[in-house]
Amino acid sequence: MKKWILIGILFSFTSCWGKDTTQKGDLLVGAERLDVLLPLLGQKRIGLVVNHTSRIGETHVVDTLLQRGINIQTIFAPEHGFRGTADAGELIQDGRDPKTRLPIISLYGKNKKPSAAQLASVDILVFDIQDVGLRFYTYISTMYYVMQAAAETGKQIIILDRPNPNGHYVDGPVLEKGFESFVGIVPIPVVHGMTVGELAKMFVGENWLGNNYKLDLQVVPCLNYDRNQPYSLPVRPSPNLPNDQAVLLYASLCFFEGTEISLGRGTDFPFQVYGGASSTYGTFPFTPVDKPGASNPPLKGKACYGVDLRQIDARKVGFTLHYLLDAYQKTPKSAPFFLKTNHFNLLAGNAWLKEMILAGATEEAMRRAWTPGLDHFKKIRKNYLVYAE
Repeated sequence: MKKWILIGILFSFTSCWGKDTTQKGDLLVGAERLDVLLPLLGQKRIGLVVNHTSRIGETHVVDTLLQRGINIQTIFAPEHGFRGTADAGELIQDGRDPKTRLPIISLYGKNKKPSAAQLASVDILVFDIQDVGLRFYTYISTMYYVMQAAAETGKQIIILDRPNPNGHYVDGPVLEKGFESFVGIVPIPVVHGMTVGELAKMFVGENWLGNNYKLDLQVVPCLNYDRNQPYSLPVRPSPNLPNDQAVLLYASLCFFEGTEISLGRGTDFPFQVYGGASSTYGTFPFTPVDKPGASNPPLKGKACYGVDLRQIDARKVGFTLHYLLDAYQKTPKSAPFFLKTNHFNLLAGNAWLKEMILAGATEEAMRRAWTPGLDHFKKIRKNYLVYAE
């Protein structure tokens, strides 16, 4: 079958959409650009892929669109749920939103991709979720499956773009074939430096969705977004990323999810510390306990010691393996470091990173190993950028 792809990048012009009253220089996320969005939706039947970050100011995008008469049929909820309170990996149940009475369909668990039956009452899918710019953050995997479902069922999909708080650089190993999972769905590096709108274009342009389906993809971009300027998220994107420091450290600390080391889940500072149940890891004391969004955290109830990263300049440091290697070197040889599962390799996107760590390789040697793949990604990435470097 001949491949047909329709991709649109929409900008707001006075002649097309009416007067733009935004002051020059103000940042507007895609969802705030109602002068662009509302004419696209019209009286069509809409399915929204949204969560608690899908806001226009203090108002949820669902409420805003309902107030403007948009015909919303269904809400599709990603990991952490529609309200964003569920633990990482927690089963999200289908249900109904108490406020609007709209049906909610979970896209986490066994049903990661909307079925044809679930899309039967929908003409247009709208994706509006705040991402943090890292390969293993599962919201982009949800976007991938939603786009694939839209292609398979002939539905239009609109991506409402939002800034990437880690959009100022690109780093880390690129995911290799055979290591695809929900924490790494396409061959991109750990830090990809792209917004969800740019990634959506890349999914289509590189044919990562597979098959030769017709796909009508529209991206409503941010207005006046500069990827090199720091961006502070107005709403925590998930329960264990409570602030900007955690969002910036996440790229480096998420690897601990595949080890016996705690990264602070079950404390007031998740993704801002690391350590274990031994004073060999450092002098900073903490004890993981059950907390909302972190039930039964690793090393629950155990006195831990480690390193406090809350005061470092995480934006300046960027992605590093220093913390991982530091903890590995401080772990007694008789004690396990990596989990017995394959989770570390899925986070790394390969098998060789773990092998190099076990062999005592330096971070510099590991960087040399991933540089060719990273350079190739940077080259093709340029074809899909909406915002200037």
